[in-house]
Amino acid sequence: MAGINAIINGKSITAEQGMTILQAARANGVHIPTLCDHPAISPFGACRICLVEAEKNPKLLTSCTTPLNEGMVVHTNTPRVMEARKAVLELILVRHPLDCFSCSSNGKCELQDVAYELGVKYSRFADPGDTNTSHKLEDANPFYVRDLNKCILCGRCVRVCEEHAVYHAIDFQGRGINTSIQPPVGSPMEESDCVFCGQCVQVCPVGALYEKTAVGRGRPWDLEKVKSVCSYCGVGCELEINVNKKTGRIANVTTNYSSPTALNKGRSCVKGRFAWQFVHSEDRLTTPLIREGDTFRKASWDEALALITEKLGGIKEKYGSDALGFFASARCTNEENFLMQRLAREVMGTNNVDHCAHL
Repeated sequence: MAGINAIINGKSITAEQGMTILQAARANGVHIPTLCDHPAISPFGACRICLVEAEKNPKLLTSCTTPLNEGMVVHTNTPRVMEARKAVLELILVRHPLDCFSCSSNGKCELQDVAYELGVKYSRFADPGDTNTSHKLEDANPFYVRDLNKCILCGRCVRVCEEHAVYHAIDFQGRGINTSIQPPVGSPMEESDCVFCGQCVQVCPVGALYEKTAVGRGRPWDLEKVKSVCSYCGVGCELEINVNKKTGRIANVTTNYSSPTALNKGRSCVKGRFAWQFVHSEDRLTTPLIREGDTFRKASWDEALALITEKLGGIKEKYGSDALGFFASARCTNEENFLMQRLAREVMGTNNVDHCAHL
């Protein structure tokens, strides 16, 4: 299929059929700011930050929803475009609190990035008392916090819940200035279809949703993302372990919707995304223990392994391999669990091996 030939900012480009202006620009290294768009979900055109100018078209166009046509000539940074973007951003900021220093998303907030890019420090349209403070902080959920005062109604959370989680646990409720993202009318979050997968938290561009488990564990610039595989079940979802470079400890677990190696395509269940605190639990054993009567004593690895070999070998010799059973754990790595089943099947000759991921 032939590509589409167009011009963006004076540069001739070739794009795939069906691409929007925004997709074509990104594919050719042209930056267009946006807040409601996300590569993982369908275009929405809500924020209007991605406005561009196309020759022979009297109106500014939302680049995230406008298809690129053959021969189109697009300008992404004309004075008219820049002035419109600034005005749109200032309208968004009319009710948005400017408490960036204390916000958990400081340093990774996309609204903050766009404001910096456009040189907007405050809203000319805001009057005293316009700042949104009417919503109470919702922190009853054990996994994440909702601060609807900071919500910019971009709709990312609604769309990712419907398109990726395949639920419809939240939607736009109310009209006009009273619009907010809520569960269906009359249904509290705890009774909605929400399974707390956290995908809404992942795609939120501001501080309206943030992980309770990550609070105080490091600022965005302190973190290094390490690709790994979730060990909770056999699906093999790819995760990004956010490690604090200063402390060497996990600060958060996220996913990458654009990773070509992720079979989960950014999706994750509540366990994979939020249940990682056991890694640094003070209750974890660091030394082998041998039971003597009703107590345990610390032992060396050599002593413990020698005892295990003696006991397992004796049971196998006396009662046969199927008298033995092996239990692995989702709180170990996949590699460790793989070795456990090899020990059971290849060394001890039994298929009695199980895993706690079904709990």
